[in-house]
Formats: sequence, structure tokens, C-alpha cells
Amino acid sequence: MTSRKHWLLPDGVDELLPERAKALEQLRRRLLDCCDGWGYRYVIPPLVEFTDSLLVGLGADLDLVTCKFADRLSGRTLGVRADMTPQAARIDAHSLGETGVTRLCYAGSTLHSAPETATSGRSPIQLGAEVYGSASSDADLEVIGLMLTLIDRVGLAPHHKPVTLDVGHVGIYDAVMAASSLDAETANAVFDALQRKSQPDLQHILRDSDGALVARLQGLMDLHGGADTLALARQKLADIPEAIEAIDQIDRVVSYVQAHHPEVSVYIDLTELRGFRYHTGLVFAAYVAGVGNAIAKGGRYDNVGSVFGRERPATGFTCDLKALAEQCTTHSNPGGVISAPIVEDAALNDAILALRAQGRVVVNALEGIHDPRCTEQLIKEGDHWVCQPLA
Repeated sequence: MTSRKHWLLPDGVDELLPERAKALEQLRRRLLDCCDGWGYRYVIPPLVEFTDSLLVGLGADLDLVTCKFADRLSGRTLGVRADMTPQAARIDAHSLGETGVTRLCYAGSTLHSAPETATSGRSPIQLGAEVYGSASSDADLEVIGLMLTLIDRVGLAPHHKPVTLDVGHVGIYDAVMAASSLDAETANAVFDALQRKSQPDLQHILRDSDGALVARLQGLMDLHGGADTLALARQKLADIPEAIEAIDQIDRVVSYVQAHHPEVSVYIDLTELRGFRYHTGLVFAAYVAGVGNAIAKGGRYDNVGSVFGRERPATGFTCDLKALAEQCTTHSNPGGVISAPIVEDAALNDAILALRAQGRVVVNALEGIHDPRCTEQLIKEGDHWVCQPLA
């Protein structure tokens, strides 16, 4: 009797069977072609790296979700990538070392030691795009525009699945915290409480802190909603110039989306500090109605390249292809699957080649048995082979 343990997969790790794998691969090609059309060059980072370079300067949160093992050749610790963004930053800073603006895109498997959320898996297939070398907010608008364009290519509209862009800015939190005297441990606890939108936890953490700081941080939690949220934020944070500058950047995003992607709703959240803690400016995420997790997310992360010896401004986004494929409009091959007999006939071979060149699927009838997917078959009529319905 075969033991169940021989085929049981680890929790949160899945395999893609033919139909799902085909849909995902078609989607991957379509989205990468779109990135190419925007001038983003494709790179393939390694699946594993030494943790010295994979995790350097990126904080404990990425370290915790990275699966590690010992390299038998070097004796050093290797890590399986949990996020490809730092790898792209290393490629830009070290492997390419270009001056000016560099645009990169990538797609590949990642692995997490634990699921990011209760409903997500541990093995996302990540696709992303990054812009290096531009500190301009125009670069942020470009990657947001590309991200929304890719989502449009997924084909959500025919299924009436509206998209919402959630926008925040780490600079607002940083500006408020810069005026405080909190130690690093307390500041990290505040960061976590703001991410979880937990007023009780925030009050507990700051129970011995200045009342004005507590009120300001609690007020940040209320600054979320539509575009009118920005006017209220300007009033509450008028005495912090860095915060006003960040609000202006969010305002530009709202105007851009309204002008170029009017079908997308914008939600403002000034305590949205998503993702790993390497983000330094605008942060954003796209949500689809009926799906609990973000289908794409990103932001600015100007400080990552410095750990590779070359500090460069950077902004970009990533998405999980598996999650996107679940929402994808099916793009099947035109017509049905065609069964072809196995006979030595040059005309038959030419007919099969022509059909496959047209994008049709032709399957050999091994041992004279039609593949169950076939709805048509090639029949010889005179000197020609033609398709007829399969009885």
C-alpha cells in the first residue's frame, strides 16, 4: 500500500496542473511582453543566494520569511529568495552598474517560511518591474501606470471586477516619528500597531509618552478614505513640511489615476506601511472586489542599493502571478483540439504544421486512440487533409 506521505505537499506549497499551469504561463508571457513594450528589460535572478547578500540591510521581517540552508561547497548559509526586489536592486547596483535610468522586470518562483496572510500560500510566483536612477515622482507614476496596465491585461473588466488602488506614504510616518524621542524598539512596536490599525495596542505602547505625539499618531489612523482625506491631512499635519510634501505626492497619484485609469478607484490610507520595511516613500497596492489580499503592490525604496555599494533611487512593484491567474479571463486556443492519425504522408505533415502555425492544437492519435480533449480530426479527402468534427 502506498503511503500518503509520499505525495503530500508541505502546507502552503502547491503544484500547478495542466489547465492552471497553461493559464499562468500565457499570463506571464502577456504581462512580460507588456513590460517590454514599456522599455523594461527582463532579468532572471538566481533562486538562491548567500544570505549575506540576499538579506543585507533589509531588516528582520524579510529574514524571518526566508528559508535557509547550509551550502555544502562553501559552508556558508544560502537563502531561497522570498522577494525578488532586493535581487533586482543588486543587479542594478553591482551586476549592471549603469548610469542614468535603468528599467528591469522579472518573473520567478519565491518561497516563504510561513504564509504572508492566512489565505495566501508559501510559494508565490512573483512578477515585478523596477525603475532605478530616478528620484522623480514621474517614475512613481510610471510604475503605477504600468502596474494598472498589467492588471487591465489580466482581463478583469469582462467579469465586472472593479479595481481599487490603495495609496499611502511612508514619509508621513517618518516625519511624525522624527519629531519624537522614541527608542528604536518602541518605534518598531508603533510601526506594527499602525500597520494593524490597532488603537488599543498603540495606546498601550505609548502609555508613558507625550500626549501630543499619541494624539497625532492616533489621528493618523483616522486619515483614510477618498481623495478628500488629503485636505484633512493637510490641516492636521500643516506644521510638518515633510508630511505636506508626501501628501502632495499622493495628490499627484490621485490625479494621474483619475486621468489615465478612470475605471480604477483610489483609496487613501496614511498609515498604510505595507510590505517589507525597505520602503521609503509612496506605497501602493491594487485590490479586486471579492479578493482579500492585494493582487499587486509596490512603492519607493531609495535606500536598498546602498548596501551593494551604489545608492540609487528606486521604485517598483510586484504581483503574484498565481493570484492574478485566478482572476484571469481565459484565453484558449482558437477552435477545438484536433486529432491526427499517425501515417507516413507528406501532405498530412504539411497540414499539421500549418494548423500549429495558426495556433491550433493538433494531437497525435497514439495507438489509434483519440485524445479525450479532441473535438475534431484530420480526414483525407483526395490529396488533401481536412478537419471534420470528431464523432
